[in-house]
Amino acid sequence: MKRNNLLFIVLLFLAFLAQAQDRELTMSDAIMKARVLSPENLSQLQWIPGTDQFTYAADERMVRVQAGDRATDTLDLLTGINTALEAREAETLKALPGVHWTDAQSFWFQAGSDLYTYNLEGSLKWQCALPDNAANTDIHEKTFRAAYTRDKGLWVNIGGKELGVAQSEKEGIVYGESVHRQEFGITKGTFWSPSGRYLAFYRMDESMVTEYPVYILDSMPAQARMIRYPYAGATSHQVTVGVYDTQTGKSWYLKTGEPAEQYLTNIAWTPDDKSILIAVLNRGQNHLWLNQYDVASGAFVKTLIEETSDKWVEPEHPAEFVPGRTDQFVWQSERDGYNHLYLYDLTGKLLRRLSRGEFPVTSFEGFSENGQTCFYQTADETGLNRHLWSATLKSGDINRLTETEGMHNGTPSPTGAWMLDNFSNQTTPRNIYLFPVKKPVDRRIVFSAKNPVADYILGETRMLRIPSPGGPELNARMILPPNFDPARKYPVLVYVYNGPHVQLVANTWMGAGALWMHKMAEDGYIVFTLDGRGSANRGFDFESAIFRQSGTAEVEDQLAGARYLKNQPFVDTTRMGVFGWSYGGFMTTSLMTRPEAAGTFRCAVAGGPVIDWRMYEIMYTERYMDTPQENPEGYDKSSLFNYIDNLNGRLLMIHGSSDDVVLWQHSLRYIRECVRKGKQIDYFVYPEHLHNVRGKDRVHLFEKIDQFFLENLMRAEVQRP
Repeated sequence: MKRNNLLFIVLLFLAFLAQAQDRELTMSDAIMKARVLSPENLSQLQWIPGTDQFTYAADERMVRVQAGDRATDTLDLLTGINTALEAREAETLKALPGVHWTDAQSFWFQAGSDLYTYNLEGSLKWQCALPDNAANTDIHEKTFRAAYTRDKGLWVNIGGKELGVAQSEKEGIVYGESVHRQEFGITKGTFWSPSGRYLAFYRMDESMVTEYPVYILDSMPAQARMIRYPYAGATSHQVTVGVYDTQTGKSWYLKTGEPAEQYLTNIAWTPDDKSILIAVLNRGQNHLWLNQYDVASGAFVKTLIEETSDKWVEPEHPAEFVPGRTDQFVWQSERDGYNHLYLYDLTGKLLRRLSRGEFPVTSFEGFSENGQTCFYQTADETGLNRHLWSATLKSGDINRLTETEGMHNGTPSPTGAWMLDNFSNQTTPRNIYLFPVKKPVDRRIVFSAKNPVADYILGETRMLRIPSPGGPELNARMILPPNFDPARKYPVLVYVYNGPHVQLVANTWMGAGALWMHKMAEDGYIVFTLDGRGSANRGFDFESAIFRQSGTAEVEDQLAGARYLKNQPFVDTTRMGVFGWSYGGFMTTSLMTRPEAAGTFRCAVAGGPVIDWRMYEIMYTERYMDTPQENPEGYDKSSLFNYIDNLNGRLLMIHGSSDDVVLWQHSLRYIRECVRKGKQIDYFVYPEHLHNVRGKDRVHLFEKIDQFFLENLMRAEVQRP
């Protein structure tokens, strides 16, 4: 009897295990559980300054590891912090806060609006409190002074004392926020000097820029919130850079000169607080000057670097000064066809190159504290992989630190002796390695993530290389349905972006395919993605193939992908659909209507689509297309209004009514023209959503997309020749 019971329990367990390994994705899982179903990582992984020790959070404690012998101890920081907070009669924390080490014994953290420093001996010091409505917060990590915006002004908080830096004089004047619509690598509007005495800040005057209405629906009647949106070829905003002295309370402006419609980008302080470097770019974005300005007077000192191009120059990274030197810095440039590193001094003399190869530097990882070595990441020749390198500044000697194909994301120790390598590839969810820089083959695993989707039925992901009409091979990814049968005919869903600064196919976990793609494959589609010319990390020639003719090279390459699909015996060539958002929405609509793509796709979903580049913003559009006045033929050829007569398949267009990136005007005008021309189009609006649909409503979005393709692709009558 007992033996039978045991056998029954074992059989139940095996049945449960088999069922657990056969789970199917739902669209809700694919969207809302995307983070849960992504590979686990080490939380708050960081090096402690001045040491070869690193820490990471685990179970509300901090684990500290000595790199040399990997000796480990555990720091109960939360208990210590809460004990100190209770002594101050302050509210305690329920979870370990974000920790920012300042040295081997101390770190700072934020609790609510309060900023504290904490010493491992148990000493807690309050530094300042931020107002509840503070935005664009910028903390100086040595003095713990805080800059922030609120109530249309810029403020500095020093030890709890709030100082006003600047206040908007009128509507359209903005202080301390990112400018130039966050192009050129700009993500913020304030820049502390190394000592913390000075704060450089942006002042943007957009009062002359055209206004555009964004509707607020819950008011009766509906109200319009006006935003400033500079259309290509129209008047742009004007930017200046101010300096605030926390000791005197005075502000002044750098003399960046005329014309007013220029781009002030990539702000960097010299280590001695005496100068500011700004990459100044003309509005045509084909001429760059890296200028030095004197902080005390605001005067222009000299131009250190000058670059020109017959297409575009796009600075995205500020000068990185060498530790211990006030006169040497690393500059990134695509001047030789690939983004590379160059060591300069403050006279403007090029000392040496620090990276080489027919592939781009994709990330600068910093210096050793002694300033003798720098570290960086590059793509490889295919663009699919990432590798880590070190360079000796004195000699320019370079050393590749990684060999295994995949994505290597490195964090060097402060001394430069050790590297943490966060690695993944198509079949490896995540491995974090530790290795000595002088002997990178001596790698030790610090952490290995389990397969987060091991219990789900997922189809095979194939990585492909497809010839391009323009020459280079193109990277593509094909996700097959589970239980794929090569003797069957499957419908195909092509997901497309193919615009600048985006790479969709890479040798990382699951080939960088999103879970919703696997849900669609589970439903019986082949899901295909191709990175054509114009996309990122393949060099300047590859990306600039779209210059003055957006939509031409990209369509050619996507059609090359379609031809590859049509040559596969398991593809139903009569049931091919395409879906994309933003630039991908522009591409989707192009692939449904441009004459060279006629009949390729049966149906499509275009989200937040650019319809006519004349209606898109200045900074992005004019880089790739010049102005409408300079390039009328290019704008006409790319305008999707001109191809509406060619629309024959089913097209669903989706837009957020509050989209401030690709204005709602694009798709509204498009459907108006479709009506005028007697062309049927499906259309859906997500009220008050911005450029993409976020939160729980995103499930609704993808369920709608799923339903559209189910009705128009999966259930479509199979046509045989």
